[in-house]
Amino acid sequence: MGSNAFDTSQVKDKRDAVNGRFAKIKNMAAGRRARLNESHRLHQFFRDLDDEESWIKEKKLLVGSEDYGRDLTGVQNLRKKHKRLEAELGAHEPAIQSVLDTGRKLSDDNTIGQEEIQQRLAQFVDHWKELKDLSGARSDDPPSRNPPPSSTWWAARTTETPKRLSPQGLLKKHEAFETDFTVHRDRVNDVCSNGEELIKKALEETWRNLQKIIKERELELQKEQRRQEENDKLRQEFAQHANAFHQWLQETRSCMVEESGTLESQLEATKRKHQEIRAMRSQLKKIEDLGAAMEEALILDNKYTEHSTVGLAQQWDQLDQLEPLTANRGAEGALRQGEVGSSEPPGVSGGFWARRRSVDPGPDGNVSLQEYMAFMISRETENVKSSEEIESAFRALSAENKPYVTKEELYQNLTKEQADYCLSHMKPFLDSKGRELPSAFDFVEFTRSLFVN
Repeated sequence: MGSNAFDTSQVKDKRDAVNGRFAKIKNMAAGRRARLNESHRLHQFFRDLDDEESWIKEKKLLVGSEDYGRDLTGVQNLRKKHKRLEAELGAHEPAIQSVLDTGRKLSDDNTIGQEEIQQRLAQFVDHWKELKDLSGARSDDPPSRNPPPSSTWWAARTTETPKRLSPQGLLKKHEAFETDFTVHRDRVNDVCSNGEELIKKALEETWRNLQKIIKERELELQKEQRRQEENDKLRQEFAQHANAFHQWLQETRSCMVEESGTLESQLEATKRKHQEIRAMRSQLKKIEDLGAAMEEALILDNKYTEHSTVGLAQQWDQLDQLEPLTANRGAEGALRQGEVGSSEPPGVSGGFWARRRSVDPGPDGNVSLQEYMAFMISRETENVKSSEEIESAFRALSAENKPYVTKEELYQNLTKEQADYCLSHMKPFLDSKGRELPSAFDFVEFTRSLFVN
């Protein structure tokens, strides 16, 4: 500016204009800061006021309580609590006064929210005054408990302050008291009578309810006793038929296996036994009906027998299938005696001969237990399409749908011959870590090996 630059006056004017605008912005920023501080103090005051209002409302619930104690101890405890509350009110009064002073100062200084500050202060003062009044009223004048008239009368008579009176005056007052006492005696008797009547009615009602409950309980116990007796009769009836049927199965099996004599006599005896086996199907049907009735009655145990419907049905079916094997034995005896050559013996059907080759594929003229069990398993599973169906059957025998079956489960659900065969061909079950579980057998690998074979 000190040099002789071109158009110095215009540069000076622009500099002054920039400085003026900057000063104006600084003034505006200072004004906004002042208003923000003012707003902060206002809202801080409103928050403090709300906190004090909440505190006053909480204490008003205590001093406005209708609980004045039910006995002397209760009243003394309430008086102690009220004294502590009054001490708390006195200690809190400086905080109340501080909020009031802050509000009045903001009302004088602030230009925003002035009307709202004055309204909130007025409400706050009223609430504080109301709290102090309620506290004083609760301490000085507790309301009456409205005692009954008879007790009020008795309390008035027993709490009168004695005065120095002459004997004649005392006699007159005593006579008046006796008269008054006679009048109130009837009222006291009425109160006692009403109380006794209420107690009597309550006891009678309780006694009737108790008798009703006892009768209902007795009926329930009698019903349960009848149910248990009927269940026990059902168990005994099932056990009687099941034990007899099992004994017949054992005797018939022994008779068919140990049959001796000529071929004709053996075939005739086998035919009669086969007819007897077919006739006993009705007895098995009765046992199955009894078993179904037990399942419907939720009877899961039977101490009178160890046999089950499934086990007896399987044994009967095996006995029914044993008849062709017995005939086969007689035919082989005939072959050994030279009665027939390599052709089929007379009186024996071609179906039997095909079945004989299935049982004794050797043929060596003897049917071993393993050949017999293999034949029976093939007969039982000839309608099965896949090993999964057999696995599902074994899984049904296993408790909790485990991937293995135990020795006890096999003997419980299968015949002894079937269980022995399964145990001799099943491998022990190994868990995911390769550890062998005791008395657990792998039916999956066993079933698949049967289908492969």
